[in-house]
Amino acid sequence: SAVVTTWEIRLHVYDLAFKPDGSQLIIAAGLRVLVYDATDGSIIQPLKGHKDIVYCVAYAKDGLWSPEQKSVNKHKVSSKITCCGWTNDGQYLALGMMNGVVSIRNKNGEEKVKIERPGGSSSPIWSIAWNPSKDEHNDILAVADWGQKLSFYQLSGKQIGKDRTLTYDPCCVGYFSKGEYIVMGGSDKQASLYTKDGVRLGTIGEQNSWVWTCRVKPDSNFVVLGCQDGTIACYQLIFSTVHGLYKDRYAYRDSMTDVIVQHLITEQKVRIKCRELVKKIAIYRNRLAIQLPEKILIYELYSDDSSDMHYRVKEKICRKFECNLLVVCSQHIILCQEKRLQCLSFNSVREKEWVMESLIRYIKVIGGPPGREGLLVGLKNGAILKIFVDNPFPITLLKLTTSVRCLDMSASRNKLAVVDEHNTLLVYDIRSKELLFQEPNANSVAWNTQCEDMLCFSGNGYLNIKASNFPVHQQKMQGFMVGYNGSKIFCLHVYSMSAVEVPQSAPMYQYLERKMFKEAYQIACLGVTDSDWRDLATEALEGLDFETAFIRIRDLRYLELINSIEERKKRGENDNDLFLADVYAYQGKFHEAARLYKRTGHESRALSMYTDLRMFDYAKEFVGVTDPKSSRMLMTKQADWAKSSKEPRAAAEMYLSAGEHLKAIDIIGEHGWADMLIDIARKLDKAEREPLAKCALHFKRLKHHGYASETYSKMGDLKALVHLHVETRHWEEAFSLVEKHPQFKNDVFVPYAQWLAENDRFEEAQKAFHKAGLQNEAVKVLEQLTQNAVVENRFNDAGYYYWMLSMQCLDIAKEQRGEMLKKFERFQHLAELYHVYRSIQRYTDEPFSSHMPDTLFNICRFLLNNLTKDIPPGISKVNTLYALAKQSRQLGAYKLARYAYEKLQELHIPSRFQESTELGSLTIRSKPFHDKEGMMCYRCSTNNPLLNNHGSVCINCRQPFIYCASSYDVLPLVQFYLEEDISDEDALSLIDLEVPHTDQRAARWQDIDNGGILSVRTKMDEGLDDEEEDPFTAKMSFEQGGSNFVPVKVSRSVLRAMSRRDVLIKRWPRPLKWEYFRSLLPEVSITMCPTCFKMFHSEDYELLVLQHNCCPYCRRPIDEPN
Repeated sequence: SAVVTTWEIRLHVYDLAFKPDGSQLIIAAGLRVLVYDATDGSIIQPLKGHKDIVYCVAYAKDGLWSPEQKSVNKHKVSSKITCCGWTNDGQYLALGMMNGVVSIRNKNGEEKVKIERPGGSSSPIWSIAWNPSKDEHNDILAVADWGQKLSFYQLSGKQIGKDRTLTYDPCCVGYFSKGEYIVMGGSDKQASLYTKDGVRLGTIGEQNSWVWTCRVKPDSNFVVLGCQDGTIACYQLIFSTVHGLYKDRYAYRDSMTDVIVQHLITEQKVRIKCRELVKKIAIYRNRLAIQLPEKILIYELYSDDSSDMHYRVKEKICRKFECNLLVVCSQHIILCQEKRLQCLSFNSVREKEWVMESLIRYIKVIGGPPGREGLLVGLKNGAILKIFVDNPFPITLLKLTTSVRCLDMSASRNKLAVVDEHNTLLVYDIRSKELLFQEPNANSVAWNTQCEDMLCFSGNGYLNIKASNFPVHQQKMQGFMVGYNGSKIFCLHVYSMSAVEVPQSAPMYQYLERKMFKEAYQIACLGVTDSDWRDLATEALEGLDFETAFIRIRDLRYLELINSIEERKKRGENDNDLFLADVYAYQGKFHEAARLYKRTGHESRALSMYTDLRMFDYAKEFVGVTDPKSSRMLMTKQADWAKSSKEPRAAAEMYLSAGEHLKAIDIIGEHGWADMLIDIARKLDKAEREPLAKCALHFKRLKHHGYASETYSKMGDLKALVHLHVETRHWEEAFSLVEKHPQFKNDVFVPYAQWLAENDRFEEAQKAFHKAGLQNEAVKVLEQLTQNAVVENRFNDAGYYYWMLSMQCLDIAKEQRGEMLKKFERFQHLAELYHVYRSIQRYTDEPFSSHMPDTLFNICRFLLNNLTKDIPPGISKVNTLYALAKQSRQLGAYKLARYAYEKLQELHIPSRFQESTELGSLTIRSKPFHDKEGMMCYRCSTNNPLLNNHGSVCINCRQPFIYCASSYDVLPLVQFYLEEDISDEDALSLIDLEVPHTDQRAARWQDIDNGGILSVRTKMDEGLDDEEEDPFTAKMSFEQGGSNFVPVKVSRSVLRAMSRRDVLIKRWPRPLKWEYFRSLLPEVSITMCPTCFKMFHSEDYELLVLQHNCCPYCRRPIDEPN
């Protein structure tokens, strides 16, 4: 510390305080408060308002108590308060008391923590202070008592560490602004500096009386003391840098008591806590020496690894030393005391001592074997010595006229660099003592540890790099340069050391300019950019220094060139101009290469170079017009170039002009120039099929469908044209071609169907397979569609697909009868079952139904009458019985409802129907056990039960019932069969020959032709006895009591007597026979779909067609021609 100023007031100074911005200092002196200017110590004004001694003063941090605030809270405490302090956030107040207690209270005065010190009332708390640091996680309170103890506490009252014993009664304790240090004064008549942990670092200033107060100026290193005798002293604390450097390891003092070792390359850091004031640091190889007030600690690394950062204590020298400089070697420490150097072993034995003729200004270990290291010593009188640890005699290297400031020796120990007190850098040859060069403006110097001829020095804000005797290369850099290793320069700026990466490009280019390739390579190895390496390789190659060229840049082309030149040298070639011409050619300096080839008599090489490079203009210029042989060779080369050219358009044009159409087409097609290709195709004759076919193939590959189509059409290759349309999915063109040329039907429709199937358009695919004549594939697609529809509960679609399957089977049955006809009947049956089950499924699964109760009732009965033991997948008997039970009850068919509920009880019922079923089966028993009237057979007039074990036939005559395909009512139709000798055509002509008995029957007929659908409407005159007149009625009679069905067979006369309007005919295609039905109630209008032959009540059919615009069963569009 340095005394800045001292003045006396002749009054007891009990307290002082700085203004928060550090501009003013107020002092409590007797009865007065004095305000001073903190910059020059001049008094600003005295404050005389106090009538008694002022013991304490303070500045408000964030405002004063307002006198307008009348109420002031007062709180009693157990003892006299001697000191107090607010926490940094102003939330808590700590009180130090005479009875040795510290009380921490909140802003309302409530005591939160009470700290009782062990000394009690015999150790009054005389001073406390909160650490102002913002980096601490907890509020820390420093407590000093007159039991001569310093302690630290957290806000919670928990003590931090142990009590620190003092040798005096402390009167004041204060923190630096950032909380890193503590100043204390008291009965020992001095102010002392401590770490924030309470470790004493040293004395700030000694006085003649007790120091009652000491304060640190905010954000500075100035400390002001106030004493009992009225002395006020201001000190400036100067914290010097204590550090050491060896190669890439830098050790420095931190927080006065810690040592941090930093690896400058890897940026690793390790902290060594010494818990005492660190006075000196020295580092060398794997050794680290730290001097403390009473001892020196020697550390060593755990391992020899260059990046290891783990140190352990090797030796302790427990003695107090006073020295200016400290140096450590492998087995010794060197102490520098003014003119004296002492060498001590790690056991504290003094082995050597050297006394110099002048003060020692600089000392450095320059390496050597363990126990025999060399020291470089610079003296104030200009002498530079070399001392070996094991040699008592110093060796004088040089004698300068001025004092030495900095020294360093080159890696090979041949050169010495000195910075003198005039900031001049001097470089000497050690052997000859010759001054090699000198440079001004230097404050530090270092040789490159990896390169003999490079050093750097710093000064005036610049870094200077000097290689050999070349001019200095400068760049801006702040701080002191203290080390130079490879391309890294170690720079100390203020208190931090950093490794700066400096590319060595400038010195490398200095060597290159003088063609010193080996030296340039050594510099480049220290660290240059990639482009610098390439420049070095190029320059060395042009200088024919093949050992240096392209060692680092692994350019295969140049390495092959170097290898070939060295091989040629071995064979006896020694023409350097020819070698250099090859180098120029490789570098792209073709004209220089050609000139050298010509000079050496190798014109052919120049010509080959130009032609290989397609520089035909330069080649012609080089050859001239005088050499026809060379000109012909040049033309041949140009033609070869056109064949394998990197300018394909020009090559193609040359091939075309030469008539080589196929080669031209290959090049043009490969590069996708469709415009050129179509021009060629249009110019070619249609007889030239091979080039035209190649053109078409390229058009296909380039997806130019139109051009390819045009080319195939020109060739007349229809099959290729069809395949083109199919491959490119241009189906419309393919279909139009098939219309003109049916022989390609399979070539189009099969891939079309496959494409439709791949794109999930299965219905269209089925039709396409059908068109292509691949019936089995069509059936497979339909079967897959049907299965999907059943699995997905799309029963309407399932019915439709089964109907389509049946018609497909019928189509195939023209060639394969037996099996296919059985399939046709089965698929027809399944189609109808799924068609009706769709209504039941919608009724049970959806909240609303569009069907009337009668229709649902009929559908359920129809389904149960037609279900066999093998129920088709997806159809639920439970759903059917459940729907039947509900509708039967609603329509008064209680017997049938009871039957349905009983059957349900035998099945596994889903939980959603469970409650309803059980309730229905109980409540139905309260209803009468009978049904409404059953179904009447229109042949024998027998009343049939609602459910029939025999299926959908009359229980009496076994005549099958004909149902309406929408409401599933029984239609008044009876099927009749022709006698064996009557063909379908004969029957049709006989029926059409009707001769109505107009005298006996008056009938009004109305024909409606609705898109090919026949509707019959008749109204018979009342009172006419049909049974007597109609021959068909007699044919319907049968033998009662027989169990077999007796069909109605009609003769020609009966057919002739029939009215065409009463007959409906299902005109099935071969091999099936037509089916004939006679309406027994002509006033009931019946419509039959001409595609699926399903019968409907005409009103129902017309309504459904209006809704769906097609037949509800087979989906035949209403506008499709019959």
